[in-house]
Amino acid sequence: FPEMQSNPKLVLVQGALNVVMKQNVTLSCLSESGSPPVRYTLFRHNQQVSALNRSDMTPALFTLTISSASDVGEYKCKAEYNISSGGKYSNSLHFTLIEPISKPVLSSPTSQAKKGQNVTLSCLSENGSLPITYLFFKGTQNISPQKTMQKREAAVIFLFIDSLSDFGTYKCKANNSFPNNTKYSNGFNFTLAEERSHSQPLIISLGLILLLLIIGFALAIPFFIIPLYKASE
Repeated sequence: FPEMQSNPKLVLVQGALNVVMKQNVTLSCLSESGSPPVRYTLFRHNQQVSALNRSDMTPALFTLTISSASDVGEYKCKAEYNISSGGKYSNSLHFTLIEPISKPVLSSPTSQAKKGQNVTLSCLSENGSLPITYLFFKGTQNISPQKTMQKREAAVIFLFIDSLSDFGTYKCKANNSFPNNTKYSNGFNFTLAEERSHSQPLIISLGLILLLLIIGFALAIPFFIIPLYKASE
C-alpha cells in the first residue's frame, strides 16, 4: 500500500526572515512521509516561483535572491506525488525587507534657554525600517536610556538646565535591524537667553510717565501758559 502523504515542511536553511536588498536565502521543502517521486513547487503570494522533482526522500532546496520589494512576503511550498490526486501545502514563511535608516535630525522647540528652565530635545530618522532605537548624548556622555520607537515618530527627552555646563553640544544616534547602520545626528546647542533686569520694567514705566508729562506740558503751552503770560503784562 502506498504510504500516506504528509504536509511538507518549509524551513529557512540559509539567511534570515528579515532581509536586505541583494541578499540570498535558501529554503528547504520536505514531506517526511509519502512514496517518491515527488514534485515540490514553491509559491510566493500564491504565484509559482520554482519547482523541483525528487526521486527520493531528500528535500528540495530553493535559493532566492531578494532583488526588489516584490520578492518579500509570504512563501509556501506544495508537495505532489504521482499516486496522489492532488498535493499538500506547507506552513508559510514571511520575509520582511529591512532598509537602512537616514541620518536623524535633532531639534528643540527653543534654541535659547536660561538656568532653571525645562527644555525638550527630539530625535527623528525619517527613513528606514521600524522599529528604530534612539540614544541621546551630551558630548560623549549618554544622557538617557535608549528609546525604541515602533512608529515613525520622534524620540523625546526632557532636560533641566541647571548650570552653564548644560549648554554643551547635544547629539543623538539611531539604528535599526539593518546591519552596521548606526547614524548620528547634527549637533545642537542651546544659547543662554539674556535675563531681563528687575529694574527694567520700573525704568520703562518712569520713562513713559516722563514722556507723558512732557507731551502734556507741550500741549498746555498754547492754552494756559501763553494766555496767563499775556494777562500778566
